[in-house]
Amino acid sequence: MKTRITELLGIEHPIFQAAMSWASSNAPLVIAVSNAGGMGVIAAGPMRTDDFRSALKEIRKGTQKPYGVNIPLNNPRAAELLDIAHEARIPVMVASQGGPREHLARFRTVGTKWLHVVASVEHAKKAEAAGVDALVVDGAEAGGHPPPSEVGTLVLVRRVVKAVGLPVVASGGVADGAGVAALLALGAEAVQLGTRFIATPEASVHENYKRAVLAADVADTALVGRGGLPIRQLKNSFSKEYERAERSGASPSDLEVLFKKHSLKQAALDGDVEWGKVEAGQSAGLVDEILPAAEVMRRLVLEVEMARKRLAGL
Repeated sequence: MKTRITELLGIEHPIFQAAMSWASSNAPLVIAVSNAGGMGVIAAGPMRTDDFRSALKEIRKGTQKPYGVNIPLNNPRAAELLDIAHEARIPVMVASQGGPREHLARFRTVGTKWLHVVASVEHAKKAEAAGVDALVVDGAEAGGHPPPSEVGTLVLVRRVVKAVGLPVVASGGVADGAGVAALLALGAEAVQLGTRFIATPEASVHENYKRAVLAADVADTALVGRGGLPIRQLKNSFSKEYERAERSGASPSDLEVLFKKHSLKQAALDGDVEWGKVEAGQSAGLVDEILPAAEVMRRLVLEVEMARKRLAGL
């Protein structure tokens, strides 16, 4: 299957593995997805610089295929992480949470393609004006940091596709090939999946985290931190406590203290899925088994083709 994204990045399938702090802050998941013809993306945000540098070397040894790096540009260590990525001459940057304009020229000199994550039409237009190569558009169903507007993926992706000329990678609410096909039908040129890849042996999160994703249904996530930079996570004791505080009229400062008291690391590394932030999307309800990342990719490609044939026969 050829799209503007597969042609731009030199990948076989229009399927991205999302950058997920801790879950894809490693080489094995990225290598497996890229070797299977997709776009594996390492989440550099939580990584120590030495670990990040080592992981990039491991990825280069493990695959000859294109891979991506996600760096949140508002990260306090963003400048150092960007230097390491530039030094490694990474093929694809999937940047988020900041403006790309000042970084593009430097990365273009080493051949890096720059994709920028956006969650609104306004930010999509700004990124296009800055000169990025493509966009990743996150809808409200996505885990982690979905749009504060809470606009769903189907509507937001279609709106962005109509508003800009850049190729779009759609993200949010997808765990199988039927979902990939649906978003391609909207005009997306590739589709990004995150939660599906948490349930793989290669994802570097605690087993409790993976089991929590398997146990969740589609209504078992909560949007925590509305009014700021909200996160979508599985419902647990922390999300319920935060919701109670909101309902009782807690002040913004008190809510911020409660929000910062608990972390993603607490769930992802320590396995505390009751009080940690178990970031996952609504598509957790579509995930029911742990599979190697290469097998996930194989099934996704097969399911996309099945969906295409079914639609062609209508």
